[in-house]
Amino acid sequence: MAELLRFATAGSVDDGKSTLIGRLLYDSKAIFEDQLEAVEATSASRGDEYTNLALLTDGLRAEREQGITIDVAYRYFATPKRKFIIADTPGHIQYTRNMVTGCSTADLALVLVDARHGLVEQSRRHAFLASLLRVPHLVLCVNKMDLVDYDQKIFDDICDEFRSFASKLDVNDLTFVPISALNGDNVVHRSENMPWYEGTSLLHHLENVFIASDRNLIDARFPVQYVLRPMQNAHHDYRGYAGTVVGGVLKPGDDVVVLPSGFTSTIASIDTADGPVDEAFPPMSVSVRLSSEIDISRGDMICRPANQPNVGQDIDAMVCWMSEASSLTPGAKIGIKHTTRSARALVKNLHYRLDVNTLHRENEINALALNEIGRVTLRTTVPLFFDDYRRNRETGSFILIDEATNATVGAGMILGPTQA
Repeated sequence: MAELLRFATAGSVDDGKSTLIGRLLYDSKAIFEDQLEAVEATSASRGDEYTNLALLTDGLRAEREQGITIDVAYRYFATPKRKFIIADTPGHIQYTRNMVTGCSTADLALVLVDARHGLVEQSRRHAFLASLLRVPHLVLCVNKMDLVDYDQKIFDDICDEFRSFASKLDVNDLTFVPISALNGDNVVHRSENMPWYEGTSLLHHLENVFIASDRNLIDARFPVQYVLRPMQNAHHDYRGYAGTVVGGVLKPGDDVVVLPSGFTSTIASIDTADGPVDEAFPPMSVSVRLSSEIDISRGDMICRPANQPNVGQDIDAMVCWMSEASSLTPGAKIGIKHTTRSARALVKNLHYRLDVNTLHRENEINALALNEIGRVTLRTTVPLFFDDYRRNRETGSFILIDEATNATVGAGMILGPTQA
């Protein structure tokens, strides 16, 4: 089965994100002939001298202009080596929340820079957000190299400047690729126009970047989503717990503890839609059967007795506020969903707002407005079973919900239990 890579594209407006995605789809033979014919016809009618591959994704932009809300446009394609999901995030500052949405599940972030303009505020902002969201791999694509005569010095200068900026961030894996999305240089195939570049093409990097070790395979975490009690007579005694493994490796015979009860048991079997398996790891969806009868319900968590998450009602977190209709203020009561557990939360404290352009902390604040990111302390009505976001992006994240409208109004990354 081909491995799946999720990546998010980011960058300033007109840096060429749509053209790059179009080029990836086109050169990897991931579009239909009728789609290509429609793009060619539209390009000709507009008087373009070339097939404008940006039009492959611009249909989505037209929908946005009609007032239909599309936060992040997702595109799918595959090569014999790997399957891909592209999250195309908008470039403007007012879409910070969309960038957060697109990067929250990404294995890799692709930041585009126009070779003529170099690093701009948006380039830094998006790199910072990718590091805040713990995206494990970052690729800086220096685009439009054809417009600077494929000049190596321009590419090297941009790389040096970005390296200096990235040293202040938490970036584990950083790669630089000089490209021309318009002409296809170094996108799917190596370019002959840049013999000085010794790296691989962008697609080759996307196909081969090692992501298996990005998942937390140490801390076993299994939030229970659903209790399975089949009604057929043949399985009248079957009681399985369905959910997605979000950390560690589970195997039949493993000793486990169930939170919040603290009862212990042993894994009797692990089942999937295709039958039983010998082990389960992220991000597999499975049903776990235990050897003893324990009262377990949705929102409980199965983990290892000697390796348990934090259990508590007081958490510190970075929150990105996503609501246009309201702001986040101290004393507010709000719904919270963390893994499969739902609760209510009280905003106890608002510590500071983060300026995503300068990385400075603004301490004297009394609210977080749309697209703003800040550090908060929350108190929940029931204990949550959580890890720090830097350790596990699944058990370390949550969403905030307006209980009146049921709308998602915030996304949070847990820093840890509240320090006394």
